[in-house]
Formats: sequence, C-alpha cells, structure tokens
Amino acid sequence: MNSDADEQLLDQAVARGLRFLSRRARTVAEVRSKLEQSSTREEIAEAAILRISEMGYLDDQSYAVRFAEDRRHLDGWGNERIARRLSELGVERSFIEGALDDSDRQSELARAIAILEKRLSEPAVTTPDFRKAMGLLVRRGYDSEIAADAVRVHASQYG
Repeated sequence: MNSDADEQLLDQAVARGLRFLSRRARTVAEVRSKLEQSSTREEIAEAAILRISEMGYLDDQSYAVRFAEDRRHLDGWGNERIARRLSELGVERSFIEGALDDSDRQSELARAIAILEKRLSEPAVTTPDFRKAMGLLVRRGYDSEIAADAVRVHASQYG
C-alpha cells in the first residue's frame, strides 16, 4: 500500500468482506464480486482478499469440501450438480475435483438408491416409470450411468 489513505481503504475493504462472510461461508469469487460492487479498487480488493484468507476466513478448498458434503447429505445431490454449482460460484477446478474425490461410486450409487426409495412408491419397471426415475436422479446431478444402475437396483429389490 502506498499511503495511509490506501491502508484505510484496505481496512474498510477487509471489514466489508468480513461482514459479508459473517452471514455464511463464501468463495473468493463471491467476496471479490461484493467488493467490486462497492467500488473497491481492484488492488485494494485483492489485498483485502489476501488478508481475509490469511486470517483463515476465506478458503475455497475447504469451502468446496464442506459444500460437497452438505449438498450430498442434506439435499441428495450428485457429483455433477455439485461440480456445476461450485464452478458457478467461481471455485477452481482442482478444488472441485478434490472435493468430489471423497465420494466413491458405491457411495453415490447408495445415495441415489436411497432417493428412489424415499420418492417412489413402487419400483420403476415400465419404460415411462424408468424414465421418470432417471429424470429424478439426473436433475439431482447424478450421471446417467449411476442413475440407470440405481433404478435397476431399486427395481430388483422388489422383484
């Protein structure tokens, strides 16, 4: 920083960023966007993001892991939907991949089957029912291979 005025602007930007983070965890891109909306100069915004990160309040890698865990367990989302949303939030691809590595195929298949058990009153044995069940899982972010396997396993449990 060049001057006392810049240091004061940095302190204000850090405070603004921390207030924004006080409501819920955010990504670096979200904080950057918020600071830009408040007409914070780019170099001040970047310095504020660095300071907030050093304080431990801003970490995209940890954010991605927590987000993936929450969406899997609370909302039943599949990896594709989680990855798409994290990307929309500005999280780096490597952090997204790291967050999704924790989920193996068997776990994702089990979650998909659990959704079908909860949402369907009977197994999807007819073609229209199969398509409906597939659509349910694909909209939740499960890839088509996992979704098809889940529908088949779910139907076989009743057979």
